[in-house]
Amino acid sequence: MGDTGATTAAVQQWAKELDGLGEQIGRRFARAEPRRRVVAYLHGLLSPVERKNSWQLAEEVGDATPYGVQHLLGRARWDADTVRDDLRMYVVKHLGDARGVLIVDETGFVKKGEHSVGVQRQYSGTAGRIENCQIGVFLAYATPKGRTFLDRALYLPEEWTKDKSRCQQAGVPDTVAFATKPVLAKQMIARALDAGVPARWVTGDSVYGNDGKWRRWLEEHRVAHVLGVSGNHYIWMGFQQQPVAAVARQVPRKAWQRLSAGDGSKGPRWFDWAALRLPCPERGWQRWLLLRRKVDKPTELAYYRVFAPARASLEEVVKVAGTRWAVEECFETAKGEVGLDQYEVRSWSGWYRHITLALLAHAYLTVVRAQTQASEPRKKSGPRQPVPPCGTPPADRARGAAFGVVAGVGAGSPRRRSPRLVPVAAETSSYGSAVAL
Repeated sequence: MGDTGATTAAVQQWAKELDGLGEQIGRRFARAEPRRRVVAYLHGLLSPVERKNSWQLAEEVGDATPYGVQHLLGRARWDADTVRDDLRMYVVKHLGDARGVLIVDETGFVKKGEHSVGVQRQYSGTAGRIENCQIGVFLAYATPKGRTFLDRALYLPEEWTKDKSRCQQAGVPDTVAFATKPVLAKQMIARALDAGVPARWVTGDSVYGNDGKWRRWLEEHRVAHVLGVSGNHYIWMGFQQQPVAAVARQVPRKAWQRLSAGDGSKGPRWFDWAALRLPCPERGWQRWLLLRRKVDKPTELAYYRVFAPARASLEEVVKVAGTRWAVEECFETAKGEVGLDQYEVRSWSGWYRHITLALLAHAYLTVVRAQTQASEPRKKSGPRQPVPPCGTPPADRARGAAFGVVAGVGAGSPRRRSPRLVPVAAETSSYGSAVAL
């Protein structure tokens, strides 16, 4: 009986939370009818209905036809960007944390035909191949309290922006020009920072890390980041440039350290890591090349460019790199639970409206889960998995033992200045020799 009362109280709290969210976005609608429909649409997205398309959502909210839902997404007068601002405010209010990480990534929406805005045959990471699809770029936010989305942008291929007639038919505003995915990510991050979203880091994969202009913009704004780069990404080694895949082959065995990139569904995700200094002109900051290899497949490596405060530890940077996977979890739950990819709209405004409301529904579920977990008694954690051995023993790392420099420069010479890269020790805040500029 006591458990039933607790469950009832929780359900009432969830309903109150949803009512409050509905009131928050309701002020964006001048008329009562679309205001009522947008709240009903949120309820439909949060319902257990199998497919969250216009017909089934209309049936779920009690409409005989889908015309009301279609009108809300296509013709009703309201601005999806103002609701996006409400989404961001809601997330920060409940999940905001100074340790937050902003994550940029894209996902594909497979479509038939050629009339849906932005659709064309292009690579979709979701499908793992070239598909006829739309691509959306998203900004996620991960904190110790939860992870969800803050922003979204539809990637409009250059073929579309060159075809003004096609854009007009899809309702693309005349002011919209071609923008790469990193440019869209930059715009979303700028909006988040201007709005005061508390965040310590930005992370993303090689689609974004390979863009030097975007990395420089982040550095100019003193935004710490851990961004993936491809193996053929070049960095300076002394007086010549080398691809990072070649640099990785020069790292001495003792420079690799086994660290967890955070917990996954099966516990800690162990990888071997090595970090090498890069020249950095910014006082109080440091650039690194971060290398990651699989424990069971040491020939499979990943590469990251890092811009971090000088006090940042390797463990913190590794955790940020691991946080990028949170966005994949967000995509999975948003598509599986709130119908992020189950829309039937073709227009520019229709896409932004459905996607924004789906992200709002996802944020609501994230907040509710965070509140539920906070109210539950903490369970005793089981035995910790041992750290598999790799490289220098943890006891030596804890004492700040120096590793040898790369490319044949001998170990045990901490005073020697080298124009090459210097491995970074794991648990030291002052990182030995700097690279000679």
